[in-house]
Amino acid sequence: MKRQSTFHRRAADLILILGGARSGKSAYAETLAHARSNKRTLFIATAQALDDEMRERIAAHRAARPSEWETLEAPREIPRAIATLERAPQLILLDCLTLWATNEMLADETDLEKRLRGQLDLLIEWTYLHDIDLILVSNEVGWGIVPENALARRFRDVLGRVNAYVAQRATHVYLMVAGLPLEIKTTALDARKESKCDTAW
Repeated sequence: MKRQSTFHRRAADLILILGGARSGKSAYAETLAHARSNKRTLFIATAQALDDEMRERIAAHRAARPSEWETLEAPREIPRAIATLERAPQLILLDCLTLWATNEMLADETDLEKRLRGQLDLLIEWTYLHDIDLILVSNEVGWGIVPENALARRFRDVLGRVNAYVAQRATHVYLMVAGLPLEIKTTALDARKESKCDTAW
């Protein structure tokens, strides 16, 4: 049975930025957000300050962000965290899916991929409803060596499939290489209107 998609009604962008460690993912995501500086921006941070080094990293990132951006700390249960907002933003930058998936996995491995997709569906559908630009940052985990332990292999597989799931729904996908963005997918919103009302998911 086909589900009627709201995809054709979206007037804002859903952007996925992928790359390896220190590839420039976060910096480019913030560049894209800065380019939309006329929009009320919400930064969703998924990192947890579990040690001094991570606390320093988080503090540095927080200090570098524009003061007018609102920050929401959401290491898990992103839709539940968004429900606490007093008003909807016009742009959301979520950095990053990798740490969020890690946090969810370490908390509970049960039905992990199903839970991740479910939370993403709620987030994406909510941004569709409110015409909010959504920028998601994630690691490309498929280019390294095969991890040596089962937990790491499972994480690689799950995050890889989650990335692919988001990429299918994204209007733009960028791959970061040495600080340079390669646009690997772009979809003209106008071309999609009314032409893809019955998209099978």
